[in-house]
Amino acid sequence: MPEPILLFLSPAAAVLLLLFYINLRVASPVLAIPIRWLRWILFALFAAQANAQLGWIDRPFWTVAAAVFLLWFLLESGFNWLKVSAISLSPMPLFPRYVVNTGGDEWPTQPRLLKVRDWLRDNRFTPVQALKAELGGGVWLRTSVYQSHDDTLRLHVLFVPQENGALTACFSLATQTAAGRRHVTDNLYIPFGGFYPESWHVERHPWCRRLAKLVARHLARVRQTGETARAWTILPIDDINQQQQQMEIINTQLGYLLPHAEREEYGKITPEGRFRIWKEAWLLDYFGLAGRYQ
Repeated sequence: MPEPILLFLSPAAAVLLLLFYINLRVASPVLAIPIRWLRWILFALFAAQANAQLGWIDRPFWTVAAAVFLLWFLLESGFNWLKVSAISLSPMPLFPRYVVNTGGDEWPTQPRLLKVRDWLRDNRFTPVQALKAELGGGVWLRTSVYQSHDDTLRLHVLFVPQENGALTACFSLATQTAAGRRHVTDNLYIPFGGFYPESWHVERHPWCRRLAKLVARHLARVRQTGETARAWTILPIDDINQQQQQMEIINTQLGYLLPHAEREEYGKITPEGRFRIWKEAWLLDYFGLAGRYQ
């Protein structure tokens, strides 16, 4: 085994454990990307080291490492495909219906999330409504909706639950224009793979975790169109549930979702739709790249 690699493995493994421990607390999609890459590379190198010491395969160190690296890709690809298939077959709704959150738990008390609320207050965003949607199994997606001082910019703060119990805050900004278009800018890192209405113009920036930067990008997009922004008058719960219903209809018509009559036997998502989700999940997990949306 090459001596430089041997010196690299132990510190790299320690860094991986440290990053993993930090991310258990902060639940950062950006930090998760180097964690995945480092885990993948270390798995291949440790497997090649074990082979060099035990002599399982009579091949050079780097050949074994490359083969194990490829094996990891194949195994994780298969696992991700099974997850997408399980989501398709599960009762979990792809476009869940929201209800008003009256439980008083609309905003977590974690210091990093309280700073976001302070920023909103300092920049004259006012709370409009607190919503939640059940994802299945008693897991709820909580959303706090804010509007700018002139009511032309609506902000959804989504608290996405993680498997370890942590929460990731994501932001979705929306502006309606007098021309009937809806401009959306968000930093969601969850693969979608579907279709938006023609009047929607969507940009996703999973790497951007600072709300101030995302707001600035959204406002710049709206200014570039030269269109006049309209004030929001519809309640968030009515708007979001109407849009969820419209999205399901559009994605069924365009072949992303199967017709309702076929879902019990084949699942909700078509084979093409599953591939789109699988591909976008890979791009998000390892490069932080979302699909292109119009």
